[in-house]
Amino acid sequence: MEIDILIYAVIAIGLIVWLKNTLGTRHGSERQRPNPFAMPPENKSERTASGSNDNAPAAKPLPPLLPQETVPDAEAGLVQIAIADRNFDSKDFLEKAKDAFVMIVTAFAAGDKPTLKMLLADNVYKAFEHAIAERERKGETVETDIHVIKTAKIVSAKVEKQKAIVSIRFTAEETCVIRDKDGNILSGDPDRVTEMTDLWTFTRNVKSKDPVWHVSETRDDIPEDHDAKTPLPEA
Repeated sequence: MEIDILIYAVIAIGLIVWLKNTLGTRHGSERQRPNPFAMPPENKSERTASGSNDNAPAAKPLPPLLPQETVPDAEAGLVQIAIADRNFDSKDFLEKAKDAFVMIVTAFAAGDKPTLKMLLADNVYKAFEHAIAERERKGETVETDIHVIKTAKIVSAKVEKQKAIVSIRFTAEETCVIRDKDGNILSGDPDRVTEMTDLWTFTRNVKSKDPVWHVSETRDDIPEDHDAKTPLPEA
């Protein structure tokens, strides 16, 4: 009998160890998403494998490849930014800006202030923070689901006093529902997909080692049905 108990105990311990290694230990930080603009560390092993010579003269920078989603008036500005910051890649920037757009819209709906603080300029963050506080005061909740970003077009770009400034027009399909403190729907429809078009401006100091771009302005670009879209503050 004692041997059977000992065998069962060994099996139970083995299962616990297996589950811990397989599922991991949750500590509350899994939901935090990394900043999309954070740059990965340089892979020195790839440089060595490619046979690069650190003592060789630096190659002249190639003209930047501009995203197709760029209006002609913005092309010169993107080149200007690439000259001021040799690490700037407009295509990579646009993809990360799309990620930031989704993160900011959903973080605002969820009242996720740390994520908003990470991606918004101070003046824009204060406007978002105030809107969240007012919503909480009323006991309202917002549920937002971005289904797809249909287009993200760079409409303007420039450098002013070492600050890169890029404006992007986002067109996305979303579902948004606002509920009161009792769970009753105030606006929106969970089964209705609506289109939102916003114009956001991203800024960054081109001389800074910090790779993060911050949203310095948000506003509607095309009049929409505000009862069916995420009530983002204009700032």
